[in-house]
Amino acid sequence: MNEILQYFILLPFFGFVISLLIPEKKESTISWLSFGIVFTQLAGITIFTIVWLLNGSQTLNLDELTIVKTDNYTFFIDFYFDKISAVYLLIGALLTAMISTYSRYYLHREKGYKRFFNTVLFFFFGYNLAILSGNFETLFIGWEIIGISSFLLIAFYRERYLPVKNAFKVYSLYRIGDVGLILAMWASHHLFHENITFVELNNYALVNHHLESHTFIGFFIAFCLACAAAVKSAQIPFSSWLPRAMEGPTPSSAIFYGSLSVHLGIFLMLRTYPFWENQIIVRVAIGIMGLTTSVIASMIGKVQSNVKSQIAYSSISQIGLIFIEIALGLDNLALLHFTGNALLRTYQLLVSPSVVSYLIRDQFYNFIPLEEKKNYWLSKRFRNSLYVLSLKEFNVENIQSAFLWRPLRALGKSLDFLNLKRVYLIFLPLYAIGALIYVFKENVPTEIIYSIPNLFAFFGFVFVLKSFSERKTPFLAWTLIVLSHFWIAMAILFNEKVTANELIMYLSGITISGIVGYIALLQLKKLEKRILINHYLGHAYDHPTFAIFFLIAALGVTGFPITTTFIGEDLLFSHIESNQYLLAFLISSCFVVSGIAGIRVYARLFLGPHVKTNHELPYKSA
Repeated sequence: MNEILQYFILLPFFGFVISLLIPEKKESTISWLSFGIVFTQLAGITIFTIVWLLNGSQTLNLDELTIVKTDNYTFFIDFYFDKISAVYLLIGALLTAMISTYSRYYLHREKGYKRFFNTVLFFFFGYNLAILSGNFETLFIGWEIIGISSFLLIAFYRERYLPVKNAFKVYSLYRIGDVGLILAMWASHHLFHENITFVELNNYALVNHHLESHTFIGFFIAFCLACAAAVKSAQIPFSSWLPRAMEGPTPSSAIFYGSLSVHLGIFLMLRTYPFWENQIIVRVAIGIMGLTTSVIASMIGKVQSNVKSQIAYSSISQIGLIFIEIALGLDNLALLHFTGNALLRTYQLLVSPSVVSYLIRDQFYNFIPLEEKKNYWLSKRFRNSLYVLSLKEFNVENIQSAFLWRPLRALGKSLDFLNLKRVYLIFLPLYAIGALIYVFKENVPTEIIYSIPNLFAFFGFVFVLKSFSERKTPFLAWTLIVLSHFWIAMAILFNEKVTANELIMYLSGITISGIVGYIALLQLKKLEKRILINHYLGHAYDHPTFAIFFLIAALGVTGFPITTTFIGEDLLFSHIESNQYLLAFLISSCFVVSGIAGIRVYARLFLGPHVKTNHELPYKSA
């Protein structure tokens, strides 16, 4: 049965590829293809699960493909199936089939009809890959696909300001959560001295043996995993992104943020539970986080003025309770709770337009003001304070801005003296000096050699900070992203012996994507004369081909799994020692911030209201 697992990945992938080839005008063909692929997947998973249960429901594992193998590192694709996979796959296929059917009529003659189904199939492929993943590397591929699919669907109405703005905001938080998963993968490599599989993670003796002598690393991995799960499942203090994600079409809101995508943090905690189940501090922290989120989200949901936000916060509240159940070790209850919450929120979101329409008509004839309930155990002042805090969503977004985004922008703006010419004047001499030091490093004091990796990684971090805050020329922002990766390569080169093939694997994808993106920018400037990134330009209207090529290039330079750079990033992390936390943090931050900066350039140039007034322009508040 193990070999069958790969077909549950291949079917959605081929469906996505075929959907790209169908002309946009053939709505019926596109929608029937989507429904056919998803329904076939649902039928296959149902039959497979029944047979699996009848055969004793043994855990299945398929070591499918080894992509890179060195003396100390192996990158391989691994698939894994157990009761958690079975529940998530069945619910995912069922709800995606429902959404495909619903969207056939809901989005009829909508601009972007094909784009919607392309993205849904791409998401479905990433979702199945993440759920069936047998190691962290395979999981991270699906994790990244789901993240970019979220961005594209939230910004589905790309001619409007708010959907594009909120799509970028959600994607930025997703990337911040990726830091946790990247660092967890790095630390697990050093803890187990291999790319650990989920089969091995369920081996109590193996895990306990490694954690006995490496307690702090074990706690660090568990903490990073919990942070990644908290971001993906919109737990406090990252809960503000979920209502903003409702800017997309109702079907995508239902499948992403009501049912499947928002429960991936739960999946990550369930999948890694055998690793941290004996770390009492971690379990208590996860339980407290879930309880805090559930209470706060319940209060915020009660004062929301639109139905989608109410449903979003209700979902967040229930997910908080699921985190508590996982912390208590009630995995079966957590799976049952996930199933119920996913089905209910999907139903609520799909019927919400009809419900709102009915209530608007009904209130003209049958509206009766609610009587104020007497509350004897809370003072009126305290209740009013909670009400105002709930209206302000407990200032979660302001806190994020104060401690995360504003410092990053402030640091980037302090580098405003950098322009394209000065960047090259600084980069080329310093890089040449670094190369000379590497050639003659035997004559350089050991203390200096040890400090150089952190210094060069810091240079890379400075470059991506400036790119993130750049508001004038996209050429500068793009160049800084590409050059930051060369600083990272140099930092790792000094840190440990790296082969030429490893560096080529990492930098080849960056170089090719960087050149493609720069050519696209040059061609766009030739056509539009003046392009700035201080506001949204919406050039996807007139130049859809450039938009697609630049998006692919932006994904390439950010390490998305479409080039060898994705494997190269993981490979370079294997050369960072287990005690080099600063270097690991700087490099992982470079990867994450460069991803945010790359997508920001794409969004500013090609999405949003068109800069030309001869196009239809919606209100900025739309």
